[in-house]
Amino acid sequence: MSDIQIWTLVFVGVTFALYIYVAYASRVSDTSGFYVAGGGIPAPANGAAIAADWMSAASFISMAGLIALAYNGYSGSAYLMGWTGGYVLLAMLLAPYLRKFGKYTVPDFVGDRYNETARLIAVICAIVVSLTYVVGQMAGVGVVFSRFLEVDTTVGVLIGMAIVFFYAVLGGMKGITWTQVCQYTVLIIAYLIPAVAISTKLTDIPLPQVGWGQILDELQGLQADLGFGDYTAALTGSGQMNMFLLTATLMFGTAGLPHVIVRFYTAKNVRAARYSALWALFFIALLYTTAPTVAAFSKFNILSASSDGNLADQSWFDTWASAGLITNLDATGAPTDLNGNGAIDFQGAAGSNEVLINNDILVLASPEIGGLPAPIVGLVAAGGLAAALSTASGLLLVISSSVANDVYHKRINKAASEKQQLLVARISMGVAVVVAGWLGIDPPGFAGQVVALAFGLGAASFFPILVLGIFWKKCTAAGAAAGMAAGIVVTMAYFVWTLPSDSAWFFLGKDPILDIAPVGFGFIGMLLNFVVTIVVSQFTRKPSETMQHLVEEVRYPGRTDLVARHAEGEPLA
Repeated sequence: MSDIQIWTLVFVGVTFALYIYVAYASRVSDTSGFYVAGGGIPAPANGAAIAADWMSAASFISMAGLIALAYNGYSGSAYLMGWTGGYVLLAMLLAPYLRKFGKYTVPDFVGDRYNETARLIAVICAIVVSLTYVVGQMAGVGVVFSRFLEVDTTVGVLIGMAIVFFYAVLGGMKGITWTQVCQYTVLIIAYLIPAVAISTKLTDIPLPQVGWGQILDELQGLQADLGFGDYTAALTGSGQMNMFLLTATLMFGTAGLPHVIVRFYTAKNVRAARYSALWALFFIALLYTTAPTVAAFSKFNILSASSDGNLADQSWFDTWASAGLITNLDATGAPTDLNGNGAIDFQGAAGSNEVLINNDILVLASPEIGGLPAPIVGLVAAGGLAAALSTASGLLLVISSSVANDVYHKRINKAASEKQQLLVARISMGVAVVVAGWLGIDPPGFAGQVVALAFGLGAASFFPILVLGIFWKKCTAAGAAAGMAAGIVVTMAYFVWTLPSDSAWFFLGKDPILDIAPVGFGFIGMLLNFVVTIVVSQFTRKPSETMQHLVEEVRYPGRTDLVARHAEGEPLA
């Protein structure tokens, strides 16, 4: 067993034991604790949990790879701008008002604000969005285990499923929240230590956000020598349009993600929800300002080795190639040995003597690429797992609470006891874990791409009806239901039409319409949702006068009698 495997087992074993202990110590026996942790999480801890929920495998594992490899620097900033801007949009525009409205889940808000038909459609949307998102997390778990423990990807996914099942089912939101606080600590330490070490090694500047500026000119020169485009060049034509659509999709999708929104219900009150948002922004910024530096440093090291003709001699190259995450191609697209010139294709097209590098490996491989010792490599592996599992648990809770609260309790058995609701929640979470793991074994793309699709579905389904539900008191139930259905169906249909068909999934691989990339189509679906909701609302029955007054009062400071009675569950006329 190699030193890297030993250190990976040490860090993974210790952190997994910590997660299980925290979940056991935080176990719950009531629905309030299971759904929203009893609404009593302090703002700093809630901010850390939000950040861990937020920074999934896509942020930790994929984002630097997207910036460096798939989108070539400048255009990869769409992910940074979209995800960060979307968080600010959520924190300022939606979260405080949804917290004041006082419901457990997004479908719960939809059901109270509109009607039961809209609630049911919202449940379906929540399950589709969350399952799509969690597939990306399970794919990330498989990547980590397949490389660092040298086990089959399927085995890696099964291990991740078992851990998530234990602490999510046992502790519900309370256990998940405190586990995510631990997971954030692990992932941010694992991300920052190698970034600081590599920055110091390459530039003598320990602050990577400053140090990476020292290598950009050299990186530009290496790109030119190997025939690549400018690392920081702006896009034009359809590339520019798709960058805008992707940024907008990620931004509005972020503000419509149910597993992030529910986090603000775990705060003690509206004021605590606002402070939670502030803490979360600080915790998120630590990683998001570091990701571009990891991308630049890693690509610089790879291109340096490639230009010297010794890329294939690097120890990390063989280990990742053995895991199936680096592939050599000849002119026909068939695997071949890399010859001395070390030519690399970072875009994924087959050609002469090209090396295809999976976007998901860049951060995980960065310590090895930078020549750092085995303990840091093992720490990064534990950080990647923490990022994937923390988000997966939050997504699975959305699925289970939607089924148990919004379907079983609100529609099937309104007299259900706390014990019955918890049983249904735990069973549905178990089923969701199995389905997510099964789908994660053969995902339709790399982790970041799958997550981007989930954001598109979130933008197309939830964002419009949440905004209109808060800021337009005459938005009707029929309008909301029609808008959600139109948005998610059209967006999903576009995914099916355009995504590549070279997997076990049902995609068709057809040409995009007007060159619109599928990862950016969620913005179009969102606009359709807005139009349908507004038009249908003009011709359908308006909400009751009481509901219209409640919508107005939710937006103003203070806790009025009407808002208080609604938050406490009193039926309103």
